Amino acid sequence: MVTQAGIAVTGSVVRVTGSGLGCPSWPQCFPGSLVPVRRDDVAWLHQWVEFGNRLFTGVVGLVALACLAMALLARPRRRRLVTLAATMPAGVAVQAVVGGVTVMTGLAWWTVSVHFLISMVLVWLAVLLVRATGEGDTPPRPRIPPVASRLLAAAAGLLAALLAAGTFVTAAGPHAGDADAPRLGVAVETLARVHSGVLFAFLVVLTALGLTMPRAPRYWTLLAVVLFQGALGFVQYATGVPEVLVSLHVLGAAAVVVAMAALWVSARDRGPAPAPTASQHYGRVHDPVTAAAR
Repeated sequence: MVTQAGIAVTGSVVRVTGSGLGCPSWPQCFPGSLVPVRRDDVAWLHQWVEFGNRLFTGVVGLVALACLAMALLARPRRRRLVTLAATMPAGVAVQAVVGGVTVMTGLAWWTVSVHFLISMVLVWLAVLLVRATGEGDTPPRPRIPPVASRLLAAAAGLLAALLAAGTFVTAAGPHAGDADAPRLGVAVETLARVHSGVLFAFLVVLTALGLTMPRAPRYWTLLAVVLFQGALGFVQYATGVPEVLVSLHVLGAAAVVVAMAALWVSARDRGPAPAPTASQHYGRVHDPVTAAAR
């Protein structure tokens, strides 16, 4: 979960530093070289910022593969846990391809938007994976009233719209990743108004949701994160979109997704996690007589 969110933040650093084409080739950094090469036409800093982001993708991939390996080794074998774990390396592979397309298209705005939105989907799935390790696999039973379930679904849909609208603001904004990158030809002010309008709708639904489940601690966590993120967005817009606030805003977006997904999974019950079987009880031989004595 941390690495899936982290790669979105490092990607924003690439963008705000203008390093999006620091490695102008893919999968190599330069034709014939996997690593940066001293050249007069590409700044050394830009090369290493972009290459560092690619290296961190490898870290994300290793963590994702480790998740899948542990899910496959767990006993009893749980199909749902394996499926969720498999989305992590699969998502990293998809992101690698999308990243390549982004480079090949000269950082076209729509590829950058897709790149970010896929990361947010993977953060959501990572939260579900974390939750799945501590719960069972029975059909989910709602823990909240039907009206709260509908409001929660509406809030999740509005969050998706809010994230998409945010990428459009970025696509028309000043931080393209490269001075010659293709931009969305719509006024930033117009897109910012749309983005803030979706935010207010999201807050209205969250307020209604809070009236149906006022004692849910994860709800208050989500509301606090959303309010902080909204305030950060307004400060960012009012101060001319400074680079550091852009990366903090991306981090905030990932935090909102984590908080929303945590509330989502807490709203249903799948029963307790199955106990390890005799073949893999933390590496010890399971003695039923001793277990009964305990």
